[in-house]
Amino acid sequence: MAVDKGLYFLPLGGSGEIGMNLNLYGYGPEEKRKWIMVDCGVTFGDLTTPGVDIIMPDPDFIEERAHDLLAIVLTHAHEDHMGAVAHLWERFRCPIYATPFTAWLMVDRLKEKGLENEATIHVVPMDGFIQLGPFEISFVTLTHSIPEPNGLAIRTPAGLILHTGDWKIDPDPQIGNATDVSALTALGDEGVLAMVCDSTNVFTEGESGSEAGVRNNLIELVGELKGRVAIASFASNVARMESAIVAAEANGRRVCLAGRSMHRMAAAAKAVGMLKAAKPFIDEDDAASFPANKILYLCTGSQGEPRAALSRVARGDHRSINLTKGDTVIFSSRVIPGNETGIFELQNQLSERGVDIITERDRHIHVSGHPCRDELRQMYGWVRPRIAIPVHGERRHLVEHAAFAKSLQIPHAIPARNGDMIRITEDGASVVDEVKSGRLYMDGNLLSEAENPAIRERRSMAYAGHVTVAMVIDGQGSLISGPDVRALGVPETREMSEDKLLDKIAETAESAFDRLKRRDRTDEDQVEEMVRRAVRRELNYIWGKKPQVDIMVLTA
Repeated sequence: MAVDKGLYFLPLGGSGEIGMNLNLYGYGPEEKRKWIMVDCGVTFGDLTTPGVDIIMPDPDFIEERAHDLLAIVLTHAHEDHMGAVAHLWERFRCPIYATPFTAWLMVDRLKEKGLENEATIHVVPMDGFIQLGPFEISFVTLTHSIPEPNGLAIRTPAGLILHTGDWKIDPDPQIGNATDVSALTALGDEGVLAMVCDSTNVFTEGESGSEAGVRNNLIELVGELKGRVAIASFASNVARMESAIVAAEANGRRVCLAGRSMHRMAAAAKAVGMLKAAKPFIDEDDAASFPANKILYLCTGSQGEPRAALSRVARGDHRSINLTKGDTVIFSSRVIPGNETGIFELQNQLSERGVDIITERDRHIHVSGHPCRDELRQMYGWVRPRIAIPVHGERRHLVEHAAFAKSLQIPHAIPARNGDMIRITEDGASVVDEVKSGRLYMDGNLLSEAENPAIRERRSMAYAGHVTVAMVIDGQGSLISGPDVRALGVPETREMSEDKLLDKIAETAESAFDRLKRRDRTDEDQVEEMVRRAVRRELNYIWGKKPQVDIMVLTA
């Protein structure tokens, strides 16, 4: 009888969405199975999650098996890959492994939660190796839009898996080494059972482009400008930060960092030996006294984030940075889908102040950090896996990636879904179970499940407002006070003033109460439900919407 070697891949986040990555690898029979977690990231709230800034995967499955979780291994330091660790670590209390830049930022995040002395972080050198139970893991140097991106070659008794993390092929990344092609081809020669691979740009033909070209274009562009210059980019892109610094210094300007994330990333980069040649940054207060053509601001806020430095500048409420006519903002970034409204509002505010705007549509000043189809083709040519498991994409990305892999003669391809327990063997990969997956919301200081009714109620209130009706009845079921009506978010028109609407709601509530049988009028639950239904019907008749309606019945 064949022995089930039991090699499993289980994504709990990042498969069916871009962001919020959490991937598990398990080996062994179910009762003795050991696990490693690769990445544990966040995504961010939007209009559908009012009041929620951060969203992370629900780790309930692995939390129940925390005693068998050997470690968290981080591929790189982007928030969608490591941003949830500090929030969730106490559920696992396992070691964390990361290369120096990522480890520095991970410690910084743990400090914010007061966990820096509890969590153990092992710093792995570039191209390093770790042994975790049945998993032998080699770090493979790749390129991406942040320093020290790593693929993970995960060797098990059942076979070798390459987990790419986020990557691209940049022959001249400006910071860090280029993609380690020799290591990837050596893995292919060894025999890769499965490659779990980034799908972000699978619909984009060609290549993503090199940071070297962006740097040269920024130098040229900044040299053309006369007033103050601000460059907005992703703070985590340290190579872009250095490109902005080089562009400034090549044109006689000094650099001022604006925004907490910029300072944090610069500190992390310098702590591990990057940005050595850059001149000291100018303090924001001192920068204001520089001639306009001698200063360059490097700002957070390229995605229109309302609290970021550039948004405060655009609104005119930044304490020390003032941009006006003759100044220029360079958006050295792309528009992330879903952020269009905030970005265009930011650009409108800058235009209102007379500031010129230059984006990637105008000049070649940004490149993606993810592989396009030609790069995917090269990676599959080097690695030659038997099985392709696309991740890091929406469902359409994953399905397209699986089809593309098969067109490259990869024998098997399976687009993963969050919660799919995928068994990996020489004969292919198949979903053998489905486990709980979902989302957790960071709501202020509280972490709650996505099914929390509070979010549904907020969405309802955002769409159609809120009405409260208070009534007081006595023990015999007589109405002795009210109905007293309060409304929030309900429109007022010339035909229907607020007072008139509130009076109408009160009349409706009282009529509904009067229609109840005497014996039912002393049942608070019965009164609340009947009045609530009547008020919602009346509001829908008048307004065409059904707001959130709360009925409070008190017995005197």
